[in-house]
Amino acid sequence: MTAVSDATLRRSAWAVWWFMVAMISLRGLLYLAERSTVTNLGEYVNELGFLLLILIFPLTGALILRRQPRNTIGWLLQGIGLVWGLGGFTDNYARYGLLVNPGSLPRPDIAAALNGGIWVPAIGLMGTFLILLYPDGHLPSPRWRPVAWLSAVTIMALTFTLYLTPGRLELGPVPMLENPLGWEAAQPVLGVVFGILLTLLPVCVVACAVALVLRFRRSRGTERLQLKWLATAGAVVAFTFLVSMAVPLLTGALASSDGSPDWLAVLDTVSFLSFALLPAAIGIAILRHRLYDIDVVVNRALVYGSLTATLASVYLALVLLLQQVLSPLTAESDLAVAGSTLTVAALFRPARARFQALVDRRFYRSRYDAARTLEGFAARLRDELDLEALGSDLRHVVQDTMHPAHVSLWLRS
Repeated sequence: MTAVSDATLRRSAWAVWWFMVAMISLRGLLYLAERSTVTNLGEYVNELGFLLLILIFPLTGALILRRQPRNTIGWLLQGIGLVWGLGGFTDNYARYGLLVNPGSLPRPDIAAALNGGIWVPAIGLMGTFLILLYPDGHLPSPRWRPVAWLSAVTIMALTFTLYLTPGRLELGPVPMLENPLGWEAAQPVLGVVFGILLTLLPVCVVACAVALVLRFRRSRGTERLQLKWLATAGAVVAFTFLVSMAVPLLTGALASSDGSPDWLAVLDTVSFLSFALLPAAIGIAILRHRLYDIDVVVNRALVYGSLTATLASVYLALVLLLQQVLSPLTAESDLAVAGSTLTVAALFRPARARFQALVDRRFYRSRYDAARTLEGFAARLRDELDLEALGSDLRHVVQDTMHPAHVSLWLRS
């Protein structure tokens, strides 16, 4: 059997990417054809955000496969893109045959039914195999093989269960359309099976996440950095998602009788788009193009994130306080704003130093201890006159900060 050449694999990867671009472009045109006037800005923002998000997966996969055409993670990203592309094809077919030009295409209702379950393999591959096989394309150990099989069976069974379940196609272009593939006689059994499989899917996702954590705990070197990139992106995605869920509840926007405001739709779209950080982090980690130490990125994010939140709170508190204090003297708020700005500017440098020390001491203890050791050595160096004591002190400093296997000091006579 002849092995497929690297050039053929690269061409296949880019073919998937251009197929995805064609399907997304056609979907955008059909979407605009259905809506001649703008009625809801948030709906357009959500649609655009969704299209951009699903494009980044095959693009990242194509970039990885361009340099490493046999990389399993790159082909997984391409597989996710291909699934979304097939979903775009069936959606475009159904939209044109049911809404744009009814009766012009055969069986657009079947295309709508096939599109209704396409999210299962797309989300399933992202939540299970992408993190289970990351970053080298292999299972963490053979004992995780049952998890891989359970994930594969769950994804396939849930997809076919959705296709055979009778009822309305709520996710299709015509929500009132009945599923033409529905199996009425098996509806009770399909309902039970659907509930079981829908519970198993998040269980598989959690199991794969546990495998990633265990892989990280025993990783070293480049693999550990690659896992840190994905973990950092996942933390940002989780934080953004929680903010998008909490803000409407805190502001009462969901209970508004006027419906959801446009800014809330934009916030939801930003949260949705944050998932693009996952393939971006994977691409950076695997390609290792200018792979900066992720610890530096996390360190700066913690320091400046905390600093920004603190200074913003201080600024707002000072503005409100000074307005109350100065209100008997002046009705203008310029003096309060100016005083608050000067105070925050004066606090910036000492506050940044405090936050930097706090983050280093809490999350980067070894680096913090090394810096303290070097500071102490520099202070002693100014007063030390004994060359032998200085050499001994220098060897101890190097041993404590760099942890070499062997230390020797050569002095020119």
